Amino acid sequence: MNTRTYEETFDNGPGGWLGWVAGYGVGGGVRKLEIVDGAAKAQPPWGIDFNHAPPGAAYLQLPYVLLTNNERHYQEFSGPNRFVEEGYSTNLTDTKFTVRIRGQMDMKGTEMLLLVQAGVPRDNPKLVANMVLKAQPIAITPDWSEQTLYLAPDPKQWLCMGTRGEGADCPIYGCAPIEDVLRDVNDDIILVLFGLDIVPAVPIQGDIHRLRAGKDYPVDESRLPSGFMLLDTVRIEYPLT
Repeated sequence: MNTRTYEETFDNGPGGWLGWVAGYGVGGGVRKLEIVDGAAKAQPPWGIDFNHAPPGAAYLQLPYVLLTNNERHYQEFSGPNRFVEEGYSTNLTDTKFTVRIRGQMDMKGTEMLLLVQAGVPRDNPKLVANMVLKAQPIAITPDWSEQTLYLAPDPKQWLCMGTRGEGADCPIYGCAPIEDVLRDVNDDIILVLFGLDIVPAVPIQGDIHRLRAGKDYPVDESRLPSGFMLLDTVRIEYPLT
């Protein structure tokens, strides 16, 4: 596997990175990131990822997604996926993950976090684990900033997203030891907006979390993050072996 430094600068297109409108409705699913002066621009709508609603960890939005396998083919949206095509290692244990980013955002109480997703084990997954690096949020500021995250297998720094259970897109979402997930991040890497404030736009009978926000009922979109972000560089530095 390739353990040279991975770097995407978006100078020649999205390089395999995608936007994603989570949930359901018009315009839902994968979408192409707009490249503006060599940076990947993300702006709403981002939909609502309800898969990890309570009793899971939180509702999410998925502005930037990089698939780490070739099982799903979205090249018409992502362009060539350099991470996959150049054989970069999915063992992200003790890597340094750096972004150069800026934006004009009203975060509405959310945080931008790194999420890593993996089927465990790879060949015959018993579960699909989604882990966010809760201890190292990424700040979105009007000026460019370069921020480096350290992907240590320290469970105190990571939060398992868990699952809503019934109604989730994947029936085997669950939790696994972070060392197992980092050893083979075989599904995707996502920069997520974590902790959406979900408020129904109309009166709802029953538990709003048992229903699927944005599908079974409309939400108050004024509570969701707004603005735009520009991602200029993503770099993954593997540890020396």
